[in-house]
Amino acid sequence: MTTRDRLLGLTVVVLWGMNFLAIRIGLDHFPPFFFAALRFAVIAIPVLVFIPRPAVRTRWLLLYGTGFGILQFAFLFTAMRTGMPTGLASLVLQSSAPFTVVLGAVLLRERLRPVQVAGLAVAVLGMVVIGADRLADATLLPVLLTLAGGLGWAFGNIGARQAGADSPGFDPLHLTLWMSVIPPLPLLALSLAVEGPDTGFRALGAAVSSTAGLPALAALAYIALLATVCGSGLWTYLMSRYPAGTVAPLSLLVPVVGIAAAWVALDERPSVASLVGGTIVIAGAFAATTTRQPRPQPDPVPDRGLVQV
Repeated sequence: MTTRDRLLGLTVVVLWGMNFLAIRIGLDHFPPFFFAALRFAVIAIPVLVFIPRPAVRTRWLLLYGTGFGILQFAFLFTAMRTGMPTGLASLVLQSSAPFTVVLGAVLLRERLRPVQVAGLAVAVLGMVVIGADRLADATLLPVLLTLAGGLGWAFGNIGARQAGADSPGFDPLHLTLWMSVIPPLPLLALSLAVEGPDTGFRALGAAVSSTAGLPALAALAYIALLATVCGSGLWTYLMSRYPAGTVAPLSLLVPVVGIAAAWVALDERPSVASLVGGTIVIAGAFAATTTRQPRPQPDPVPDRGLVQV
């Protein structure tokens, strides 16, 4: 991976690490399914009007949008609403890295080396440590929901990877924007069915009509514009240029930002067992997602496109 692309990856790390604080602020005001639908709807509407559809296969666009957009955030937002600490959520969600490697091996026939298999086993051990620690406080369900969100993210990674492999000349930012068109209606349907037909709309009305709702609206803007458009656009660019096992380790740095931000802003102090388990997860996932010789593919977009991001 080039130095420029490493810097782009670190930019994604910061954007996504701080994103968990924005999610917590938004979930304090909006119900989870509605908030997830809202974050994509504010992007999807202008995209449908102004952005040309990227020249990628529909099935990969649907897989990207379903995994990254619907599954990841439906599970993650529900987990955080039901008690998952903000910093710990940023850690457990990085299970997407080993999940991506496993799916890459199963679905894309990417070869796994023995050290990667050992790394996957270590990462699973770390998750067991975290789960045991949370089970002591009767809060295992949020951890399982966050793991499900990580698996959804992994499926989205595979969709983005295959879109780049099949159509190397596409614009990754356009793919990210069009991915946002897929989640709003399914997530809104979930909100109407589970949270009630007017719960989310009442929360939105209260946020717009009162200054008390300004933090929630600011959080929505951060998540939609910086975390989704910029962060996911850069991530899609990297996934389209390099093998999945080369890019996935970058996400392992997100918890460092997420835990530190939650500690400073929310005074969330993770337990020793959670930190130990998290360290084991990161070590194992790093081994599982490290490739011996990364082989970048041709740059799918001109440099001026990255400047615009």
